Amino acid sequence: MAFVALNILAAFHAWKFTHFYADAPQHKNAQQFSFGEKLNAIVFGIKVNNSKIGSVIPLSHDTIVFTTADNLTIDAWYATQNNAKGCVALFHGHLATKSAVLAEAMAFYKMGYDVLLVDFRGHGNSTGDYCTIGYKEGEEVKLAYDFLVGKGEKKIVLWGVSMGAAAITSAFDKYDMQPQGVILELPYGSLLQAVKARTKMMGLPAQPIASLLTFWGGVENGFNAFALKPATYAKKINCPVLLQAGLQDNRVGMDEIEAIYSNITSPKKIKVVYETAGHQSLLQNEPEKWLKAVNDFFLAQ
Repeated sequence: MAFVALNILAAFHAWKFTHFYADAPQHKNAQQFSFGEKLNAIVFGIKVNNSKIGSVIPLSHDTIVFTTADNLTIDAWYATQNNAKGCVALFHGHLATKSAVLAEAMAFYKMGYDVLLVDFRGHGNSTGDYCTIGYKEGEEVKLAYDFLVGKGEKKIVLWGVSMGAAAITSAFDKYDMQPQGVILELPYGSLLQAVKARTKMMGLPAQPIASLLTFWGGVENGFNAFALKPATYAKKINCPVLLQAGLQDNRVGMDEIEAIYSNITSPKKIKVVYETAGHQSLLQNEPEKWLKAVNDFFLAQ
């Protein structure tokens, strides 16, 4: 009976974690919850708002719309400049939007690159009310890549953070892509490991909760969540790669970073660890180090 009850709770929580609600109450810390709110959160999970666009990119740009196989519209900003060195496509993390990576986009633009900023399904201006933490989002990476190929961009670099980095690896696993470079920041090694980290942050035992959440998250969203393994997908990445990690990251362990790095098949791979950074914007945390790492990566290609 207890096992059945635990599965029911896991199913509720997995659904709430991957689905978004326009009518969700304003977010507040768990410490601010009333007793009733805490009880409701434990049993049913917490409703999460659709992430909203904040600042708009302060560059002349076009709004591009892609359509997925399941008829979701994916919104993107495309900013170009004369005599660009190429284009960097940027992919945000879970519960964020393309507004969240404006700092990185502006840095790439100043380096002489066009930029394409993408909202994943269910995020920002894209449609949909759910996400798969990087699995189905791989199609959205491929749509962006195909768009840039069609535009004749001479050098395409894919940049992603957290879920965005996982989505890039997922795209390599499913599709034939030949970008000139990939920059992965804070990617988790597998969805199960990511869920384990999240349960530990909540002060809960990692198992069996993490396995149950992973199982139900996959069942509810139509994919094998246990197979979502960026560390394994990395074996199909054969272009130059810059892998960046935060030593203080409590969501992604260095063992996951090492597994991804060792599995990347390209001989042109660089790993950079930021000693003071957690699961956050590496550029904004250590700007000088980030700019040097990215510039060195571009020069080495």
